Amino acid sequence: MTTVFHNPRCSKSRAAVELLSSRGLEFEVVKYLESPPSEKEIRKIVKLLGIEPARLVRKGEKLFKDLKLAEQDLSDEEWIAILASYPALIERPIVVHEGRAAIGRPLENVVEILEK
Repeated sequence: MTTVFHNPRCSKSRAAVELLSSRGLEFEVVKYLESPPSEKEIRKIVKLLGIEPARLVRKGEKLFKDLKLAEQDLSDEEWIAILASYPALIERPIVVHEGRAAIGRPLENVVEILEK
């Protein structure tokens, strides 16, 4: 099964959904702002991406600045808890496909996991 963590207001996220549709793939759309992933799900996504949780954070978001996160030295577990509590900080889109994951910025990252 393929899953896309999607924000309909984001052009890159919409492009990822369009890409999956154009390839005739069946996929689940998770509107993560409405149904945030749990800490367990975020751990799994980070592992599939092969990155540290801090790299999944949208540092340009106003919320990031409001929470003064740049000023804090947070552990991986603390970042995971923050992402679960504040899903607007999660980078988007994220596509999970056949045991692999990619952040769709750029969209070619998604194409790469679809073609492996």
